[in-house]
Amino acid sequence: MRIAVVGATGMVGEVMLKVLAERNFPVTELIPVASERSVGKEIEYKGKKYKVVGMQTAVDMKADIALFSAGGDTSLEWAPKFAAAGTTVIDNSSAWRMDPTKKLIVPEINATELTAADKIIANPNCSTIQMVLVLAPLHKKYNIKRVIVSTYQSITGTGVKAVQQLENEYAGVQGDMAYKYPIHRNAIPQCDSFEENGYTKEEMKLVRETKKILSDNTIAVTATAVRVPIVGGHSEAVNVEFSNDFDVNEVRNILHHTDGVVVQDNNDTYTYPMPMYAQGKDDVFVGRIRRDESQENTLNMWIVADNLRKGAATNTIQIAEYLIAAKLV
Repeated sequence: MRIAVVGATGMVGEVMLKVLAERNFPVTELIPVASERSVGKEIEYKGKKYKVVGMQTAVDMKADIALFSAGGDTSLEWAPKFAAAGTTVIDNSSAWRMDPTKKLIVPEINATELTAADKIIANPNCSTIQMVLVLAPLHKKYNIKRVIVSTYQSITGTGVKAVQQLENEYAGVQGDMAYKYPIHRNAIPQCDSFEENGYTKEEMKLVRETKKILSDNTIAVTATAVRVPIVGGHSEAVNVEFSNDFDVNEVRNILHHTDGVVVQDNNDTYTYPMPMYAQGKDDVFVGRIRRDESQENTLNMWIVADNLRKGAATNTIQIAEYLIAAKLV
């Protein structure tokens, strides 16, 4: 299995390499790919050194699967070229997510939609993945009418520059700014740029992608996305209104038996999800599960996951694992 990692020198690319190794993914040949300025650099994978190659070289090498994490513009330009060469692309950018001809996949929810004809597959947004993994089984049981979500998102979602900004601010050092404002001791109510409706792109990803993954355009979703000075992962306060009533203990039991979800919900022992516990893990953690007493058939939850792992690298690799297991590549 010849695997290209496009964006291998970036933050998500590095995590992809780590997750591939941890999961003993069947790599017979690794092709690390990056922009021209990184060509010739060496990366390490399972104790071996590999030279980074450029995009066209990688296309010509005809990998079986290309794991893309190199930004939307790069993906729009190069994913079709890889696909035309017979490579199946799993793309981590927003480029293809809402394309009606492309599948948007969280393996535990909708991997069975995939066919051998799908040569460009979209990986959802990190904040969407962790939310829908929890919502999917509850939607099946109680039918979701409306979701209100507020996110508290790690600076790692912005990238290395943001991590450097926070470290500089901790140290009192002037440096490049990833954000328009300091992030240390601050919360910035803007993730990504603003759309015409006053919502940010990140907020609208939560709206649009949730409907597509759950295959239900009737679900109403509204979101507020906030950047906080956290490294370990994204947190979300999620309020869900159902068509049908529920029992809170039954909700906990459903989520306890959901693949990829870990319930951490015990007020007596102060047990609830936090980014410091989610960091470096592949699961989605859910807690503070309680009835919204202000409205019928409505539930509150707190959902946390490592945005670089299940929110990006791990989900991408799980899609690849499914393709291999189902003999679609």
